[in-house]
Amino acid sequence: MRISIKRFCEKCEACSEGVEWAEKNCKTMMDVWWNAPHDYLLWVATRKGVLTDKQLRLFAVWCVRQVQHLLKDKRSIEALDVAERYANGKATDEELKFARDAAGAAAWNARAAAWAAMDAAWAASAAAWAAMDAASADSATARAAAWDAQDNYLRTQIECPFK
Repeated sequence: MRISIKRFCEKCEACSEGVEWAEKNCKTMMDVWWNAPHDYLLWVATRKGVLTDKQLRLFAVWCVRQVQHLLKDKRSIEALDVAERYANGKATDEELKFARDAAGAAAWNARAAAWAAMDAAWAASAAAWAAMDAASADSATARAAAWDAQDNYLRTQIECPFK
């Protein structure tokens, strides 16, 4: 897709900060694709018409696969498998809906457990705050690594849509 930065930003109603960054640092949308910081790249990639439905679905599945080890309910993992098959044309709309509903039920169960855990944490809020403070540096490092991995996936597993 050949489109100027200005036209893309107008068409997609980019925020003023994003427009300013792109116009200051890039000459083409291909430059934006290869050089944008994580939040801008993700925003560009998810604009209508940039990536195909299949590419977006497979990217979403890939993102969840990075933390699949945290999924404790088999319904969530099955929904992920069905979503991947669906993106590849190997599952039906009905199968996807069934898996989505089952994963939704699993999520509600997890939320209920999380609320119970939060109630317990309030009783020990000082310990919870201390643990959060200790974990914040690790969390920032993990978040940066996840963002780098997402950027790498978009830039290496998907052909640049702005050639």
